[in-house]
Amino acid sequence: MIRVAIIGCGIIGASIAFELSQFPELKVTVFDKQPPGQGSTGAALGVLMGVISHKTKGRNWKLRETSLQRYETLIPELEAFTGRKIPFNKQGILMLCSEGEDLIKWENLIATRRSQGWQLELWDVERVRDRCPHLSLKDRIIAAIYSPQDRQVDPTALTLALVEAAERNGAIFEFGVPVEAAEIAASLKFDRLIVAAGLGSAAVTASLNQLVDIRPVLGQALHLRSAKPLGNPDFTPVITCDDVHIVPVGNQEFWVGATVEFSENGGEIPANADMLAQVMARARSLCPALAEAEIIRKWSGLRPRPEGRPAPIIETLPGNDRVFIASGHYRNGVLLAPATARSIREMILQ
Repeated sequence: MIRVAIIGCGIIGASIAFELSQFPELKVTVFDKQPPGQGSTGAALGVLMGVISHKTKGRNWKLRETSLQRYETLIPELEAFTGRKIPFNKQGILMLCSEGEDLIKWENLIATRRSQGWQLELWDVERVRDRCPHLSLKDRIIAAIYSPQDRQVDPTALTLALVEAAERNGAIFEFGVPVEAAEIAASLKFDRLIVAAGLGSAAVTASLNQLVDIRPVLGQALHLRSAKPLGNPDFTPVITCDDVHIVPVGNQEFWVGATVEFSENGGEIPANADMLAQVMARARSLCPALAEAEIIRKWSGLRPRPEGRPAPIIETLPGNDRVFIASGHYRNGVLLAPATARSIREMILQ
């Protein structure tokens, strides 16, 4: 029996817990100072930009591909096992291309994805207008890229389902109890320690005398409700343009986001109302009917971004092969969660 402790129960920690809980030789305990999915997971839009990303080789693409493939089986598996409904949009992502966009690079990516067994389509403006009549294409939109195999998932619903499924498999969850990593690592109770605490990972690793520098980037988003249906009810992909996402979430509701806000002096990041207003203005220019939509709520969250190195960090802690880091996913935590969980499982059971 290998006793495993996981610190952090956002989408990464919950995914790892569920993955490991399926192996009887592993005894899994998860610690978090707050309920599951309350950190950056609770502020994520859940847009899974894999095929449409320009990552085509190496670790970055492999993680994306592995996760996209796993999501197709993971969501129905969790729903059947727990009885929970997990909102999972399989209508793909439609990226609008503004004037000046290099369409040759997209044609090259389409060819690359075809060779890898994935699909991307280059649409002209007329096809976009036909499929998405609610969009305004007057504002320098010259074409669109449609990615039918990319997805969007509700991060909080998914995290809660992962926790319940892991519990049914025997994993133990301890919430509301501050946990010092050094005390866990020094304890004979656990054979392996997995640090999946997002921004808290820096403090955890520092307590183990090996700082992994992860810093916050703030993101703000909006939840809107339209009084009337928008567009074609049979075709509801995520719409994205200029890094602004319009995410349909059912019942004529949409998430719109998100800002990308850095700390100027390494300290706190106050939410910038002007930046959120700019995001909303761009969303309304793409979909004018959103100007009449009701704002149900505004929210924000801090994304964990590694300092001076690529995201994410999935490795053993230098000098301590009993401690694993699964953190610093920045804007791709939801996208890369299944692949991260699989990587950690392989490292532990190798």
